[in-house]
Amino acid sequence: MATEWEGKSRGSVLGYKIFVFCIKNLGLHTAYFVLIFVAFYFCFFAQSSTKSIYYYFRKRRQYSKLKSIVSIYKSYFVFGQTIIDKIAISSGLRDKFTYTFDGIDHLNTVLKSKKGGILISAHVGNFEIAEYFLNELEEDVTISLLTTDSEHGDIKAYLESVTEKSNIKFIIIKDDLSHIFEINAALSRNEIICITGDRYVKSSKSLSHHLLDQEALFPAGPFLLGSRLKVPVIFVYVMKETTKHYHLYARIADFKKRDQMALLKSYTESLEWILKKYPLQWFNYFDFWNDLKD
Repeated sequence: MATEWEGKSRGSVLGYKIFVFCIKNLGLHTAYFVLIFVAFYFCFFAQSSTKSIYYYFRKRRQYSKLKSIVSIYKSYFVFGQTIIDKIAISSGLRDKFTYTFDGIDHLNTVLKSKKGGILISAHVGNFEIAEYFLNELEEDVTISLLTTDSEHGDIKAYLESVTEKSNIKFIIIKDDLSHIFEINAALSRNEIICITGDRYVKSSKSLSHHLLDQEALFPAGPFLLGSRLKVPVIFVYVMKETTKHYHLYARIADFKKRDQMALLKSYTESLEWILKKYPLQWFNYFDFWNDLKD
């Protein structure tokens, strides 16, 4: 059992090709129908992630054994839906979905200040479609995503070949910390820096804090940056509510500047709040709390 995220998510090019074919030729509902069987497959053959998500439901959410088992399947199914939706929306089917904007005025205020801002999200919901929400902002916005760039290259290349070109820029985290200069330059251009705060890679600096009544490790970078740079920090989540409806939440982080632990505390409280509303959309399928035995 891996006790930390290994830097890559599961999946294969063939699997993505099947779903892309269904979306483009047979429609979204057919893709969802195929997903019924794929979700069952992962329940039985992705033992590590299944064990991890069972722990989340049973121990952290205090579900009964039966409800925890049923929730494993529901979690895989909703996660699969978010992947299908991401492909569909980025392939020109954005109008097939409806959206609720909750707190987007915070983002408009940040952009009007002309200082840039930092958005911190998590691997919950469908944050990867956030750029299609941000197109609705009053001000023109350029998004730079801070990433390790460690996802499967073949999957990324395939998706780029079948979807519309994204306007998101990428800032690659480097060992020599040169990405800090890129971040400062982007902020000076009134750009938005996006980063997730819930996964750290082994050997990187981390911070410890409780989440759902259990200590867990978080990457130090987002909270060190957010607490030291003189720009607003906003927590943003894009959550799936119904088959074709998404809800964006944007909330200003409440913390004292230069206090990374205060920012982390504000983040974990925000994360617990959103998970209470959408418990099935926790998509960290590894031993997040480092509390599982082999």
